[in-house]
Amino acid sequence: MAKLTKKLPTKRLPMLPAERALKVISGRWKAVILYHLFDGPRRLSVLKTLVPNITQKVLIQQLREMEEHGLIRREIFAEVPSRVEYSATRLGLSLEPILLALCEWGQHHADELNEVDRLADCIIRPRQAQQVHLGSRN
Repeated sequence: MAKLTKKLPTKRLPMLPAERALKVISGRWKAVILYHLFDGPRRLSVLKTLVPNITQKVLIQQLREMEEHGLIRREIFAEVPSRVEYSATRLGLSLEPILLALCEWGQHHADELNEVDRLADCIIRPRQAQQVHLGSRN
């Protein structure tokens, strides 16, 4: 997997790999936003609709942090009015099996505590069949 040549994150990340991973994906909404970007590029207004309980300010903040850490990219189209789309990078897409495992563990946890009736559906579709298509994505 090619390394990103973007600027270094402004905030230092932890040295312990597990702690680093948790720091990069931590935040109430990052996994949810990324989940919606697994299906393809989305505009800010669409993301806001898909995650209705998030404020616009927090949505933008979470998107900026994920862009800084190389999980998503922002593409600005030279149109009038200008159009901006967010999409998962290859690095962001590599989190899909991890989020699937977290979803399954969350379901197991709820089952163990007899709280399954309180869960929302967690649907993550593996992209293995689409790897060739994703080759052109960063």
